[in-house]
Amino acid sequence: MNISKIKAVVFDCDGVMFDTALANRKFYDEVLQNFDRPSLTDEQFLQVHMMTVTNAVVYLFPEITDHGPVFQCLKQIGYEKFIRYMKIEDGLEGLLDDLASHGFIRAVATNRTDTMGKVLADYSLTDKFDMVVTAADVKKAKPDPEQLEKIMARFSLGPDQVLFIGDSIYDQQAARAAGTVFAAFKKPGLEADIHAMAMQDISRVLQINE
Repeated sequence: MNISKIKAVVFDCDGVMFDTALANRKFYDEVLQNFDRPSLTDEQFLQVHMMTVTNAVVYLFPEITDHGPVFQCLKQIGYEKFIRYMKIEDGLEGLLDDLASHGFIRAVATNRTDTMGKVLADYSLTDKFDMVVTAADVKKAKPDPEQLEKIMARFSLGPDQVLFIGDSIYDQQAARAAGTVFAAFKKPGLEADIHAMAMQDISRVLQINE
């Protein structure tokens, strides 16, 4: 790993840019409540927290062959009212500004779909990223490497020029499959090239904190 080669820093959303645990739990709990199901168990939460909405629905309702009513319920509930429960990670905005001033490309690779644009807009982050790739923009979401490959193709980057910051096994697998440098955020149990517990750790690794 040669940090001096890094030209782009790619962020996962949930668990990296934002603490979204409360928002996501409230969202899925309301969906389950509409079908007279108990609230998420801790194990269920860990799984759906990484998944696309589609995969989460299949996971939570495995015995149903037609998930249409569940998706209709999700649409009626909407995620917008839960965005206020998201907590932006301390130091994120400063890191994004520092990355820009040092010439780094800034991107997002997330398994969110149609909610990402509003999340960025609501927290005034839209202009702080050069590219945003969601699960809706690719054929296969993470752990497939397609999101990262799409970003690399857009900016003509090699895998060793990309640092991907994630917090789940899906992120780890996507980074390994794409060949990028991987930073595990607040997850010391993941296999990673870099372990970061705060955004300042990323700044130090990239030597942009002077």
